[in-house]
Amino acid sequence: MEQSAVDTVAPPAAHDSNLASHPSWLMIKTAAEALHPLQSKDGSVENADDHASARRHVTDIIEGVRDLAPYFPWDETYLDAVQADFTRWVDDGFGVPDFYDALVAFHPEQNRVDGLKHLVVFPMHTQNGSRNRHVEAVLVEVLWPDFIAELEAADFSNKLFVPIRFIDFTSGYDTNAAVLFPETVAMREIPAFTWGAIFQDREAARFRRVVAAASDITKLDLPDDARELLENQTLAEETFVMWDLIHDRTHMRGDLPFDPFMIKQRSPYFMYSLEEMRCDMTAFRESVRLERELTARAHGDGEPLTHAESEVLRHAKLVQYAVIFDRIFRFALTGSRSRNYDGLGGQLLFAWLHQRDVLHWTDTKLTIDWAEVPDVVVALGDAINELYWRSIDRPKKSHWLAAYDLVRSVVEPHPASAWARGLDDETLTGPPRGMTDAVLDDEFPLSMFYEALNKKMGDVIESTAGITGSD
Repeated sequence: MEQSAVDTVAPPAAHDSNLASHPSWLMIKTAAEALHPLQSKDGSVENADDHASARRHVTDIIEGVRDLAPYFPWDETYLDAVQADFTRWVDDGFGVPDFYDALVAFHPEQNRVDGLKHLVVFPMHTQNGSRNRHVEAVLVEVLWPDFIAELEAADFSNKLFVPIRFIDFTSGYDTNAAVLFPETVAMREIPAFTWGAIFQDREAARFRRVVAAASDITKLDLPDDARELLENQTLAEETFVMWDLIHDRTHMRGDLPFDPFMIKQRSPYFMYSLEEMRCDMTAFRESVRLERELTARAHGDGEPLTHAESEVLRHAKLVQYAVIFDRIFRFALTGSRSRNYDGLGGQLLFAWLHQRDVLHWTDTKLTIDWAEVPDVVVALGDAINELYWRSIDRPKKSHWLAAYDLVRSVVEPHPASAWARGLDDETLTGPPRGMTDAVLDDEFPLSMFYEALNKKMGDVIESTAGITGSD
């Protein structure tokens, strides 16, 4: 694999491992939190009486960034730009902040080195967290184990993908937010985005807590390697990196309709369920393929597996557990019942497995026929891929109707559903938004199994807000 100059950045020195307690970082955190109550939803400081206080807080942030900049030489251009953007925000009278210049100068995707750290400060909202575009700050480090680097360099190229873990953060991330996306930043125009970061430690930590509780409640006997996944935070983080690497790149790959729904537009929420499941099923399918191919090689007479290939083989099986357990236990029960597309994806997978007789809920005990699971899950991916392939030749409304038929063939719709009864001609001939408006907020309610499980799992799921790998 040919290395670029940015890929040869040296790992961070040991002396910067305590950045979370550095006085300059604590000053940035304190100042950002103090700004929050002064800022409006759009990030501006509207009350002129608050400008003097806001100016002091911004001065502290700029000073803190300047003091910490030597720890992050790979981010020098960005850290200079963010100080300039803060200065301009003050000079312009604290209007709606514009951090376009700093954003386009930040390129964590160019430094995917395991353990490399970044200081990130922006006015931003946090997905699944605060919807206010307030100043937030995070200290993060990159997760980039060797086997992931080899996967990405070979069959799973994804130059935008940046897996990270928390070191410390402001209150906008003391939530369910597990992504750092550039589109959340306050800016004057939309650039071409070159990166997207996912907090793998948070994903892994909440997975471990929720699945451990759900397994106990349902009396599910876990295979030894699945049990190890729940007991080992580092192993779980690496597993989620592999899952997300493949999932993320799938959004723009495959036989997609010409106007795929993931382009920002209003669609029935179950369309988003199917897209997320298509990507998850691809990650599952590729993990099954890698497991089978590498297992055959390991037991054959050819070249022995390299260390990286052995790690891929180990994690390929764990990705399959992660996809299934995260979907059927955490996603299905997390969030409100208002157009919860991730929840519906979990319901879909559970029902698909149950109806194909590889998942059993008998005598209040959950059992799974693991030997049969891979092909059954791959078959769900095949059904979704067939829907997408057929829809290249379909109008949008017909695509939506076909997608609904696929979901309702597995998950029971609400008895009052207009879609289930059949939409009238006026709705079908009108603008697409009429069809979307006809979808109930809870078009596919929880089954009785999930209603009962939710009563026992609700507090556990709530407890994962703000969780990190150190919790």
